[in-house]
Amino acid sequence: MSSAIDTGPAGLRAPRSVDDTGLPFLFLVDLLAKVLFQRGQLPLPELSAHLKLGPGVIEPLVAFMRQEKMLEVTRRGGSGTDADLHYQLSESGGARAVAAMARNAYAGPCPVPLAAYNAQVAAQSAASTPVTRAALLRHFDGVVIDPQVMNQLGAAMNSGRAILLHGAAGSGKSYLAERLGGLQGGTIAVPYALMVDGEVLPVYDPLVHQALPEPVSASAASSLLTLQPLQPLDMRWVRGLRRPSVLSGGELTLEMLDLRFDSVTRLYRTPQHLKANNGLFIIDDLGRQRCSALELMNRWIVPMDRASDYLSLHNGHTFQVPFDVQVVFSSNFLPERLSDAAFLRRIGYKIEVPALDTARYEQVFRQACTACGVQFDATVFEALLQRHARQNTPLLACYPRDLLRQVRDLARYEGVAPVLNLDMLDWAWENYFADEHKRGKPEALAEAPHERLSQRRGHTLLPTSEEN
Repeated sequence: MSSAIDTGPAGLRAPRSVDDTGLPFLFLVDLLAKVLFQRGQLPLPELSAHLKLGPGVIEPLVAFMRQEKMLEVTRRGGSGTDADLHYQLSESGGARAVAAMARNAYAGPCPVPLAAYNAQVAAQSAASTPVTRAALLRHFDGVVIDPQVMNQLGAAMNSGRAILLHGAAGSGKSYLAERLGGLQGGTIAVPYALMVDGEVLPVYDPLVHQALPEPVSASAASSLLTLQPLQPLDMRWVRGLRRPSVLSGGELTLEMLDLRFDSVTRLYRTPQHLKANNGLFIIDDLGRQRCSALELMNRWIVPMDRASDYLSLHNGHTFQVPFDVQVVFSSNFLPERLSDAAFLRRIGYKIEVPALDTARYEQVFRQACTACGVQFDATVFEALLQRHARQNTPLLACYPRDLLRQVRDLARYEGVAPVLNLDMLDWAWENYFADEHKRGKPEALAEAPHERLSQRRGHTLLPTSEEN
């Protein structure tokens, strides 16, 4: 599968002049001044490495700053080359840097123009990497999942439309949502930052954008060795990155979906969905945010319809950015409780993740026993099933792991090997559910009424490890 390393706008050769960068000359002068103000005296090779620009782009900037008495040059070393030249700001250059930092304190790698970013996002759209049945089977290898749910997931990922996973708390929705991220193939290129109306917006985030090594064929390697010295890549882009999968939960607010300018640091904070371009943006635990689910969903109507969003700088300038993001909502609530019909129409797939049937519950219980170092006991397991039935508790995938961890914890406290028996299981059950059953139903069911749906369908996702 080809990647954005070799194709698309970011694959073009590096800029060889100031004009090639697509950025204003004086903007680059200010950026250079801020870098020297923060880092002190630097040689040209270090300036080039920091700004991700070749010497041919930086030298005219240096010449201008020397002419305007903003820069001082000293020679260190005896090589007799330009590598011995070290640059530092003069008093007037320092004043210019301070003034530039008061507007925007960004002093990192050189940004790219918004137009170049828009073109690259379009060139590496997730829609260009369809999900096949074979790929889905490989990705979920070792995970027990009902064929109907698998088919829904595969089709949903190919649709490019929003997905809503709903079901009782503990049914495995979050695990499933996060697992979907690895289905999107190929690699992408992401710029360190964007320049919009003279302002710099950081984009690359190492916590979001992670490298994915790709094997290079012999012919491709030979081609790169031949072409790269003649056509060096634009280093303002970070290449070879896996498609992002950004997760937000109950902490999400409407303000976090907008561009924010910190008046103290004088830096912008770009919203997470911009960093999620060409990938997934997962909103977990929908309905638990500080804003209402309706307000949150209304924020997504335009981006999901038009594949673009609008952001505003702190000076009031509004601009358009691409929204090449597949949004995955996960909620304990039924779809009709979350929003109105107008928004629900825009969610392409509403997939229920119900409780387990008995056979699968035993399978995940056995796996949890292995993970916790507890020997499986069929008699105790049968008693557990009877207790579930007696107290009307659904067979959710999270229960075996959570109950057996408490058995293990008590064994460690007592200094004995963990053993599965009725006394230990009763102790863990009472700790886990507290007095919920004495009041009637577990709190999870009272908050998320999926009992009827779970009883009607007996399939769900099952992780094969402790993770759920």
